This record gives sequence, structure tokens and C-alpha cells, in this order.
Amino acid sequence: MKMHFCIPVSQQRSDALGGRYVLYSVYLDGFLFCRVRYSQLHDWNEQLRRVFGNCLPPFPPKYYLAMTTAMADERRNQLEQYLQNVTMDPNVLRSDVFVEFLKLAQLNTFDITTKKAYLDIFLPNEESIKIEIITSDTAERVLEVASHKIGLCRELLGYFGLFLIEFGKEGKLSVVKKFADFELPYVSLGSSEVENCKVGLRKWYMDPSLDSMLMDCRAALDLLYMQAIQDIEKEWAKPTQAQRQKLAAFQEEDNQTKFLELAREVQHYGYLQLDPCTCDYPEPGSGAVLSVGNNEISCCITLPDSQTQDVIFQMSRVKCWQVTFLAFLLSSCLKKMISEKMVKLAAKNPEMQIEVPEQSKSKKYHIQQSQVSERLF
Repeated sequence: MKMHFCIPVSQQRSDALGGRYVLYSVYLDGFLFCRVRYSQLHDWNEQLRRVFGNCLPPFPPKYYLAMTTAMADERRNQLEQYLQNVTMDPNVLRSDVFVEFLKLAQLNTFDITTKKAYLDIFLPNEESIKIEIITSDTAERVLEVASHKIGLCRELLGYFGLFLIEFGKEGKLSVVKKFADFELPYVSLGSSEVENCKVGLRKWYMDPSLDSMLMDCRAALDLLYMQAIQDIEKEWAKPTQAQRQKLAAFQEEDNQTKFLELAREVQHYGYLQLDPCTCDYPEPGSGAVLSVGNNEISCCITLPDSQTQDVIFQMSRVKCWQVTFLAFLLSSCLKKMISEKMVKLAAKNPEMQIEVPEQSKSKKYHIQQSQVSERLF
């Protein structure tokens, strides 16, 4: 599945010899990731082709004469499409050629040298662990270091991820984005324009039944327990009064297994709640709080007349979607649910060949559906 790369802007620059070149601002999941020249991307594409051959998407051609404004816009759009399409191949995503180029581009853009550093990783109980890293360590590597420090079994790393989390006033917590495996958390954290952000460790799957895969690892069980408590305290998960009393009793006993067994019955357990947004369903200008998980998008909608309405969109009815504005985290969750569904399908039908993909601000999420019987936003 495509990564959320985009190139919304470019700038004309002068080099040391007085020549002119274009610098492209590459964004990933809505945040500035790096700035690169066409020549750098061209050389990178040549390196990738030496490894992967002609299976790569077409790369925009060179122009030997001065570009018009229309030609410059066309090239910018073509480069954006190239970055999105080249990431559809998981083999390319995992390759050294792919990762090393983007690591260097991110470091150079923000003028970060490769050196030892310390990074605080916040756990779901909002306590942190301090780990020693290299500034050029990818999120995949940082996750390995953090997991080793807390004793998380290596084979369970795929069930967790690193996130950029905003800690707001009055204990408000907002998951801003998930770090891509090749992204440099140290650099992204320092360059983020969102205030009071930290790197957080959370589980990264949308199917609550997958908890069963982690229960035999003490560190994994601790993380699930901490996140369940946090989600209930933040009202992302919504227990009934009876459930809340039983959960409190299990928490008092520190009976993590019983707590999690009951928590899985709680509404929206294991869902990721997004920041409040606006939508045009069922009426334009409606406010909405989205909770995503367990193969559905649950929307608590506040109509312009202040009445509330709960609407659920099942993933089985979503055939495709288009990200148009700040809906990157929502789109990542949808892709994750599709990936998990494909894994289950592959397990049930081993003879089938199924390609499983890798694993105040009022925001407006605008998702367009096609080939579905209901309109999503």
C-alpha cells in the first residue's frame, strides 16, 4: 500500500556557481520529512533500478531546456506519484538503498549530524524510559532498543510501534502520527512544529483478538495493561458502570489477565481515537469524534443543532478511500485493518496466494468513498 508522501511546494534556489535548481519539500503523513533536489532523486532512482530492475514505477524525465511553470508543476506532481508508487513494494521499502537515502536526506534537511544521543520513550502509563541511540537510528531500530530495555520479546515487535504523541493541557493526549519504519524519530521529534510532543510506545494493531498472541510475554502483558487503563481513563474505551466496577476491582488486585479479559468486552477497547474533526455527514458542518478499530469506524457526530448521533461504518463496505486533508492517521488505521484482514484470510486459505502488505485546532478529515452503498464523510 502507498505511503503518504506528498510534495506540496518547491523552491527555486541558487547553487555556489550561480546556477539555478529546484528544491522539493517532501512531506510524510502531513509533516515535512526532507528537502531534496531532482538530481538527488534521479541518482537514487538509478541505484534502485540497479537492484530492482524495471519493476519500479517510471521516473520523471530530465529536461535539458528551461522549464516553464506548467512543466515545473508537472514534474513536481510526477515526483510525488513516484514516491507514493515506489513504496508499494515492501521489498523496496526494506532495502538498504531505499532506507539509507531517506535517512541521509532527513539528516541533511534538518542539519543533524550522526552522533550518540539519548531519547525518552513514553510508555502508556505516561512514564518514560531513557535509551541511548544514534541520531540516524530508524524507528525500527529505536523500537528494538526500547523493547530490549523493557524485556519485550523480539518476536512480538511487529505488534507494537512508535508514535508521535502530543501531551496537552488537563491530561489530554493526542496521537499525532505513527513513525514509519525508515523514519528517524530523533530528527522528526526535534523538527516537529506540534508543541509538547513526545515519542510514545503503543500497540499497533486494530483487531483486539490479537491480544491473545501477547499474553505469555510479561513485558507485552504489562504494555497491554497500561494502555487499557490509559484508554479507559482518557475515555477512548467506554465501559458500562458495571464493567467499570469490576475493572476497578481487578486493578486493585493487580490481576492483569482478568482485567484485560473483561476490557476486551468494553466498547471501543483497542480502538484509536482521533482528534475532533468536522464532517459533511449527515449534515455539512457537523462535528465528529472518530474511533477506529475492530474493522469499523465509529463516529460520534454532533449536529449543528447540538444533537448527537452515533454512526458506524463497517470496513467490509469500504472499497477505497482518498486522503484529501490531514486524514493520514485515519488512513494508516484503515490500511492496518485491511492488512490484518488479509493475514487472517491467508491463514484460513493457505493454498491461496495473497500478498500481505506491511505492516484547537479543529481538523477536517475528508475521505471520499467509491463503490460503497453509504457515504463516508
